Amino acid sequence: MSSCRCLPALVPPCNNLELELDRVAAEAAEGLAANPFAAVRHGRLKLKQPDRLEELESTEQLRRLFKSSLGRVRIEHLLRDVDGWCRFTEAFRCSGRTTPSRAVLLATLIAHGTNLGISAMGYSAEWITVDMLRQASQWFFNEDTLKAANKILVDYHSHMPLAALWGTGRRSSSDGQRFLLRQSSLLGSFYPRYFGYYDQALSVYTHVSDQFSTFSSQVISCRKHESLYVLSGLLLNDTILQPQFHHTDTGGVTDHIFALCHLLGIEFMPRIKDLPDQSLFKLDRHQRYGELDCLFDATVSRDLVGEQWDQMVRLAVSLKNRLSPPEVVVERLASAAPADRLTRALTAYGRIVKSIYILRYIQDEKLRRAVQLQLNRGEARHTLARWLFFANRGEFRDGDLNEIMNKTSCLSLLSNAAVVWNTARMQKIIDQLRGSNQTVRDEDLARIWPLLHEHILPTGIYDFASC
Repeated sequence: MSSCRCLPALVPPCNNLELELDRVAAEAAEGLAANPFAAVRHGRLKLKQPDRLEELESTEQLRRLFKSSLGRVRIEHLLRDVDGWCRFTEAFRCSGRTTPSRAVLLATLIAHGTNLGISAMGYSAEWITVDMLRQASQWFFNEDTLKAANKILVDYHSHMPLAALWGTGRRSSSDGQRFLLRQSSLLGSFYPRYFGYYDQALSVYTHVSDQFSTFSSQVISCRKHESLYVLSGLLLNDTILQPQFHHTDTGGVTDHIFALCHLLGIEFMPRIKDLPDQSLFKLDRHQRYGELDCLFDATVSRDLVGEQWDQMVRLAVSLKNRLSPPEVVVERLASAAPADRLTRALTAYGRIVKSIYILRYIQDEKLRRAVQLQLNRGEARHTLARWLFFANRGEFRDGDLNEIMNKTSCLSLLSNAAVVWNTARMQKIIDQLRGSNQTVRDEDLARIWPLLHEHILPTGIYDFASC
């Protein structure tokens, strides 16, 4: 288990939160007249411009150069190269069983991670039979071995020189990606927004670091609120990455998540779609915040937070030490009765933390750019996943939960292996350019991501002879 950051000082924080709220509100009110992003009109918050990131021409030129220089690579050869560098297949071990050849392990990984399936792979690769693949899948591909293999890939990538240009590993984001489900499953649900009224779907909720590694992947129901799973990927993470700043879109936002993240020492920094409609809260009803005062709808109970502070800290410690499943805890808080005082205290605490964050967000352009950038990274990773998960039109044809979870875990392994391979090849191209006295700016490299995928060939007849 990875070491945990220390929890905040075990004293009621309302005074400190109130000082922080007063400071941030004063700064926001003072800069409101010159704020290019937000204004207060007729007692409401109005946004002057949408969140977006500008693209530099020099960055686009360098991206086109990488696309034309990477060269096509078959998925099995990509995995062979990456395994030669970091030996991630050594994680696939089973006590009392002879480990299959690397070729069989890679073929099994591709069969699951591309959605091709064991039977189809058995007829698409020479010298590898369906029985070999079934035995490897049954005995060597499980939650523990897949998580261990993914850790090797994530940790290896974090030490590559280019990864430091993209991030420190201290920032992450999480988001759900929907997939069609052709057979009934425990996690299947109707999702008319994307798949009509007759087809079921499920969601794969992934956590992606600012270095583009996927360090957590969970299969969840589209019926469930994504906020239930925000903490799971962060707290059950065993990789070298230990994010301190986490981003989601509106689907991951609740007052409880703001509260629990703050108690756990994690800065929760989401992109809130309906930002002008959000209510702000204060601790002192007599406190005034100038032009922003009209945005504060209510006060929260300082006494309630103080009364429940010990229980709040115990809950945070339980989560930090993995004594309670995070999604279960968050779901119980969301469904608790209105009279539950711990839930009410966490709600109050989270509302103050959220109010401080919103005031920072509307005045701090650097913060807004960081949020947008990391969420864009997560969405770009979805595109890579769609490219790799090509077979059966990217739909789950089997409703078996274990089979679905195996496929999504293998898909994370494939995408992380692609990130490692792309990063290594990009570094080689950069070295060649700089060796010929061509200028390659780090500022441009920081905006070019190792999620390029069109050069990767996941289809066809597979050649494992060199594996």
